[in-house]
Amino acid sequence: MSKIIVITGAGAGLGRALARRFAADGETVVLLGRTVSKVETVAKEVGNGALAVGCDVSSPDSVREAFAAIARRHSRIDALINNAAYYQAFLTAEATDEQIMRTVVTNLAGPMLCARAAIPMLGRGGHIINVSSEAVELPFPYLLVYQSSKAGLERFSHGLGRELEGAGIRVSTVRAGQMMDADKTWDIDPAVAVRFAQASAAAGLNLRERPISQYVSVTNVFRALIDLPADVHAASIALQARAPG
Repeated sequence: MSKIIVITGAGAGLGRALARRFAADGETVVLLGRTVSKVETVAKEVGNGALAVGCDVSSPDSVREAFAAIARRHSRIDALINNAAYYQAFLTAEATDEQIMRTVVTNLAGPMLCARAAIPMLGRGGHIINVSSEAVELPFPYLLVYQSSKAGLERFSHGLGRELEGAGIRVSTVRAGQMMDADKTWDIDPAVAVRFAQASAAAGLNLRERPISQYVSVTNVFRALIDLPADVHAASIALQARAPG
């Protein structure tokens, strides 16, 4: 019997790669994204009964409406992958209100809202996977708010796992490294990009030399997590990109 897997931020990047992977494996995927046209395009591409639902994870009402739409199609779900995130480089002193609020609410409150909505639909054996970032530990400049939001997400994952243990629902964190595919872009002001690169180099992080993994490769880890035997759990996994060879 195929699993029903809900993926946030599924219109591009890792979320899209996960949708493609799980649909190809015969699973039924539910794609959530702020831009409906993007997730609809992915749903049509992957087929296999994929459902596209517009959802802004930073909005409690939007999340409620999205999961109500899921419930009209599926009486249960097997997994929720909280992948949606907002990523921008800026110094705290120079940050706009929108940059701070969107980063924190999307990256931290968003997974909380989606987990709350998903829990009633997850039975024993269900799984919530929260996507974090290697930036939590690495000394990246210009990413303090992003790092803080992801560190908070990791703490939430740990506590939520304890809350849901009795219900038989597993909660995992995947701390991902740098990833890319052919369509990856980063909407960043060129001047900020130069400052970010210079500050990173000063912190010992050479952006040009750091290896980058492919989204399609990273999907294997999520496949393995969802396929874990009932008597095994991985509360957290830390990934790093490496140069093949």
